[in-house]
Formats: sequence, C-alpha cells, structure tokens
Amino acid sequence: ASELSSGINAEYGDQSIHTKESADTAQCFSDAHQQVMGNPAPAGTNFAAQFGHMAGGYDAQYYGYMWSEVYSDDMFQTVFKDAGVLSQEAGLKYRTSILQPGGSLDAFDMLGNMLGREPNSNAFFKAKGFTV
Repeated sequence: ASELSSGINAEYGDQSIHTKESADTAQCFSDAHQQVMGNPAPAGTNFAAQFGHMAGGYDAQYYGYMWSEVYSDDMFQTVFKDAGVLSQEAGLKYRTSILQPGGSLDAFDMLGNMLGREPNSNAFFKAKGFTV
C-alpha cells in the first residue's frame, strides 16, 4: 500500500500544480502529502524538485501510470491468469482485441472487447492487498 500511496501522492500533487494558473510546487506537494498520507510532508522539502516527470513533458499526465496498471491487472486476472501467459488462446485474444485494431478503436473499447465486459479496478485493488 506504501507504493500505491506514494503514486497517488505524486499524481495528486501533479494535478494540483497543473490545474492552477500559478502554483507553489512545494505547497502543492505538501498539501497532497497531508491529504494522501495523513501526516505532514517533511519540513523544508519540495517533492517536485526531485520528481523528474514534472520537467519531462508529462504535464499533468502522471496519473496515466496508475491507470495503465489498473487495466493491465484487469486484463491479466481476466484473460491470462488461469490460461497462462504463454497460452495461445489468450495471446490470440490479445492480438485480435488490442493489437489488431490499433488506433482505429478507442482503447477503453478495445479493452472491453478483450475482457467481454467493461473494465474495472477490482483486480488492481486485489493486487494491492485490498478486499474488493
């Protein structure tokens, strides 16, 4: 859960900075730390100063990492876990549902086609040790 909290903290601070016309980065990440972690950020620190994604062109898109994990966990638990990662049937399903359409379909729709249902975050939370 610590890795999850750290990721949410980074995402929250990133969104906080990029949804303001002007932002004090140290304060945004300090506020995020307090809200997510439940305790104050270490005094005199500025998380943004060591958060390379802030200067690397991500511009408020860091949250995408966690969403990719949500969807990959859902795909793994639904399609690959029982069949096996080297299953020809599961691999073909991935190939025809995700790779073949490429950019011709919305990614959420492709994932839904592969899963046979709308994607959800249950597998992600189970993988993180939460009861769903």
